[in-house]
Amino acid sequence: MLRLTPGLFGLKSVLKCCAALLILLILSVLSALCFGPAKISPIEIVNIIRGGFAGNILRDSKDVIILSIRLPRIMLAGLIGAALGASGAIFQALLRNPLADPYILGISSGAAVGAILVITSGYAAGGWGIPLFSFIGALLTMSLVFYVAKARQMINTNTLLLAGVIVNSFFSAIIMLMLSLSSGHDLQGIIYWLMGDLGAADYHKLALILPYILLGVIILYLYTPKINLLLLGEDEAAQLGVEVERTKKILYLLASLITAAAVSVCGIIGFVGLIIPHMVRLMWGNDYRLLLPASFFLGGSFLIIADTIARTIISPVELPVGVVTAICGTPFFIYLLRTRKVL
Repeated sequence: MLRLTPGLFGLKSVLKCCAALLILLILSVLSALCFGPAKISPIEIVNIIRGGFAGNILRDSKDVIILSIRLPRIMLAGLIGAALGASGAIFQALLRNPLADPYILGISSGAAVGAILVITSGYAAGGWGIPLFSFIGALLTMSLVFYVAKARQMINTNTLLLAGVIVNSFFSAIIMLMLSLSSGHDLQGIIYWLMGDLGAADYHKLALILPYILLGVIILYLYTPKINLLLLGEDEAAQLGVEVERTKKILYLLASLITAAAVSVCGIIGFVGLIIPHMVRLMWGNDYRLLLPASFFLGGSFLIIADTIARTIISPVELPVGVVTAICGTPFFIYLLRTRKVL
């Protein structure tokens, strides 16, 4: 059960921590741009980016590599990592469970079913079919879990968790069935999507999910004082003026929407929403005025680094980024369990 730590942060402390994490995020982007099969110096990269912002036409292969291949992928990785880190922090508070992550409520499995349907049907032309149908699948799953968990206009967090686990198990079985019936050509694309893949990143996908994620996180941040009160207990929060049921519904819907947007363009990337909030919590405690934005920025940096490893460690072959996050996340998660720092 999560409990609020005694020391709360002032606005100045929050801004200082977030500024430091924002600098880390920017350094992660600049560092990731330097790595790849084509060797490009940091000075060349800075000049290319300056030229791109100035509206200069792409002149040579290095310009294309940086502006059309590496930069959109890195920016998308940062945005998705930030979204998963923030939504993971919200789900852990909402469910009062430190082991919760964005996928525990079955949203990722619903998105996967939508994506696999498109891949196997051959309607993924133009690159919009998979994100669109995976987003629809995630939203339908979100609605189903919400409907099952809502009783007498109230959301019971235990029922919400159980409903998510059951729906997730059902859709996982559907995914296994669809995998067994898929042809060899479709199978590779499905597996890469299920493991999380950023190889098809572009500015269109970035623009597609950016409004959902940024708007959702901004609204969630406005609720951080109420989240802090919810961590004291629902009865205590109600006595302090929090509309508990309304707040829980808004948190669930916004966090689910952010997760759905992220999953729709990259597939299932695990552990980011689980370990990033814990890393922040171990450093700064449970004050959500800091924990939420810190999880957002640190999640972005983490996924950029993980994706850089995925695309360079056995170059020219690229690994799905979900493989790297699982390899990095599992030891950390075991450490948390062994030291009981998650409790």
